[in-house]
Amino acid sequence: MFRLIALLIGYSLGSIQMAYIIGRLKGIDIREHGSKNAGMTNVTRTIGKRAGAFVFVFDIVKCIVAFVLGTLIFGGEGAFFPYVCECEMGCFRDMHGIMPHVLPGIYAGIGAVLGHCFPVWLKFRGGKGVSCALALILMIDWRVALLAFAVGVVAVAVKRYISLASLGIMLVTPVLMWLFGYGIEAVALMAGLTALIWFMHRENIKRLLNGTERKFLEKKES
Repeated sequence: MFRLIALLIGYSLGSIQMAYIIGRLKGIDIREHGSKNAGMTNVTRTIGKRAGAFVFVFDIVKCIVAFVLGTLIFGGEGAFFPYVCECEMGCFRDMHGIMPHVLPGIYAGIGAVLGHCFPVWLKFRGGKGVSCALALILMIDWRVALLAFAVGVVAVAVKRYISLASLGIMLVTPVLMWLFGYGIEAVALMAGLTALIWFMHRENIKRLLNGTERKFLEKKES
């Protein structure tokens, strides 16, 4: 039951679509402009850097809040939450691994990503969930985040493709979690999240393969 409740908590927070809200304040539906994605990159290109930065921070914060709530409510752990529950019953441990019990936070974080990608109040048309996913990785384990984010930094520095960086970060995350000894369920959940993020980026992948993907901060040719 804690899994479902954590998912719902995360979904409720994740469905707050700041990219859409800012677009409406500017008199547009961001999903009808640029890449038609309600996310940081498209807001940056369509409205401006400040708006894009605000959306990025907001999307990160809402996933962090979801992770924190799930962790505190269900006695879980995370990068910044040591395990404090001393009872033998009622504490949901990951029986498949020896690492901290991060399942409540992971389920809440994945719920936030799902809410961001498929907000019910916007007819399930949201963003691609990358910012939320990055926040979730950081909250799970700062070591995994450091290594995974390094992959993204290299991708942006060398190729200047935000989409490529996002795909790379997500791809290595479940592998790193497995190498660090996380349980089967935790790794499987992050592998599933990786598959979702890759699916949400299917058009970006096509453009990367045919060489038409726009680079970060690249202005569209008139």
